[in-house]
Amino acid sequence: MPECSPQPSLLVPPVSPVSSEAAGVAWSIIVPVFNEEKRVGPTLRVIEAHMRKRAASCEILVVDDGSTDGTAALVGREFPEVRLVRNPGNRGKGYSVRAGMRAAAGRLVLFTDADLSTPIEEMDRFEAELEGGADVVIASRALPDSVLEVRQAWWREMSGRIFNRMVRLLSGLPYADTQCGFKAYTREAARRIAGLQRLEGWAFDVEQLHLARLLGLKVREVPVRWLNSPDTRVRFLRDASRMFKDILRVRWTRYPVKR
Repeated sequence: MPECSPQPSLLVPPVSPVSSEAAGVAWSIIVPVFNEEKRVGPTLRVIEAHMRKRAASCEILVVDDGSTDGTAALVGREFPEVRLVRNPGNRGKGYSVRAGMRAAAGRLVLFTDADLSTPIEEMDRFEAELEGGADVVIASRALPDSVLEVRQAWWREMSGRIFNRMVRLLSGLPYADTQCGFKAYTREAARRIAGLQRLEGWAFDVEQLHLARLLGLKVREVPVRWLNSPDTRVRFLRDASRMFKDILRVRWTRYPVKR
């Protein structure tokens, strides 16, 4: 993998004191995982192959959220160049993404779900948006130019549309898709958002976008290719009520924001 130096594993990731310029890292790619022993290896090889093709300086951070299978051991054994960040127990996807954002040294920061439902090649379009002045770029499955190559079951698509309408109503956010697990940030935007983020569960995407608005950051929503993974960890009926409660918490919270 080009210009990706081995890094020691971290237990609780601090805010990295190394500047992106000093580290010479163009991209930090964050992959939050929980019990992904079967999937994480192929995913990391796909990411490595793409970054090798781009010949871009990069680091990959796998954030292990207290896995009880062999996920962490596999990453440490087969991918010594990857930074393995280990949460203190099972804290949630939001905690994992925030931990990766705080530890990232790259000038640009991307988080992607471990299933690569949004292909890693889509980051090239995101880079153009960030270089063009955006602070945050979010993937959308709901824009007219989005390409859903492998679709969800009809009832899951319908549930997703209803959920997103409720999110927009409760949060006041204008985005067609807040929950797609593929988002990119400038390093400064990532640090500022992660420093204020409080939610540790599934609704963290909404909180991050709410914080971006409070901070006056420029957010771009772009269409992407997307392939449904049948092994999704989100269960609409089980998780929706908790997510809606968290979204209301976000609206009621007074964040110590300084623009």
